[in-house]
Amino acid sequence: MSAKLFVGNLSYDTTEDDLKTLFSEVGQVTEASVPFDHLTGRPRGFAFVTLADEGVVAEAIQRFDGYQFRGRNLRVNQAEERQRRAPNYGGGPGARPRGPRGGSKPKGSRRNLRAKKRGF
Repeated sequence: MSAKLFVGNLSYDTTEDDLKTLFSEVGQVTEASVPFDHLTGRPRGFAFVTLADEGVVAEAIQRFDGYQFRGRNLRVNQAEERQRRAPNYGGGPGARPRGPRGGSKPKGSRRNLRAKKRGF
């Protein structure tokens, strides 16, 4: 059993110290992390709290799931291992099919090309 908890529905002004103080009521907190959105620089509204003793995880979930904190009802459950995703090589449309304009330049003189176009 993991001692890492997922804490969701957080107020955006909640800090790691706030979470350490709150969850220290059930046991020693070894880590609290609040992920930030890299584009906006704002918290993403959830956090991870790691407790030193796995034995208090169930108590922490029971006590704080639905607990009103800073005007929001917390969602607390055991953190799950992050799923490995297949490598993403970008999201572009891929290679475009080349029509009559693509590819290498035609070989031959301009006179020969004009003759070929006319059907001679």
